[in-house]
Amino acid sequence: MTSKRTTVVAAALLLASMLGAAVVLQRVDRLRSGASVKEALYITSPAALRRMSLGYTGLLADIYWTRAVQYFGRKHFGGAMQYQLLYPLLDITTELDPHLLAAYEFGSVFLAQPPPNGAGMPDQAVQLVEKGIRENPDYWRLYYQLGFIHFVEQKDYVAAAKAFEDGSRVPGAHPFMKLLAARMAQRGGDLETAQFLWSKTYEETKDPMIRDSAAAHLRALKVDDDIIHLQDIVGKYRDKTGHWPESFADLAASGYLTGIPVDPLGNPYKLMPDGRIEVRDPSRLPFIDHGLPPGYQAPAHVKLESNQEQRRP
Repeated sequence: MTSKRTTVVAAALLLASMLGAAVVLQRVDRLRSGASVKEALYITSPAALRRMSLGYTGLLADIYWTRAVQYFGRKHFGGAMQYQLLYPLLDITTELDPHLLAAYEFGSVFLAQPPPNGAGMPDQAVQLVEKGIRENPDYWRLYYQLGFIHFVEQKDYVAAAKAFEDGSRVPGAHPFMKLLAARMAQRGGDLETAQFLWSKTYEETKDPMIRDSAAAHLRALKVDDDIIHLQDIVGKYRDKTGHWPESFADLAASGYLTGIPVDPLGNPYKLMPDGRIEVRDPSRLPFIDHGLPPGYQAPAHVKLESNQEQRRP
């Protein structure tokens, strides 16, 4: 009898827990689909959410991670310049499940990149990844992500070198971590190091949005490298002839070029009357530092070229 009563009580408790979890999840889902994300953040305490989840914290973390991705995607494709709720969503997600690695890896990318391609919050991105490292110290990719943010977004090459060096000591870390640490310590700000970093990101990530972003950064670095080289050639031509070249054909005729130089999208560069080199369509080449027309302002929202539509870098 006692055994039967125990079974009945246990079944009743299990049913109550399932019903309670269903109510919580239904409420969360209703907030997600029928209201704004801001309304969903009325419950901002991970501790409260843990109690409400009745043990389903992993499932609730997945829901909040999905909401963070949806929030970012909606803002990104709408050309938003502010993402105030992104960090709170990611913070709640990782408090509910400290081992949800995707939230640290991809969430930090969403946070770190400047608008309109990201939230422009590199400091919060660093906080998120450092939290991930504390909770998952044996996952070397988080050290890579931390070094990447220090390098690309904060231009802090000392901090980047330390992150890569720390990560290189994690068992099973990829050998390129030691190479990155050495490069960062020796010549952190050069184009070659940036190309190496973005190439590794392009090769390693499985997320299509991050892959497209890496490809766009690689194209931008190629443009910057091209234009620095072309400006040097134009300067040499002027020193030799006393005037600016009127076209790339002049440079080719003088032996400086073998043809008309083109950008990574296949469009010829423009040689301006004052010797400047410009890209033909800067709106299709986000992230470039060189080759922009004077006073150029990037559009509020620039769609990254898809790797399927454009040649890969």
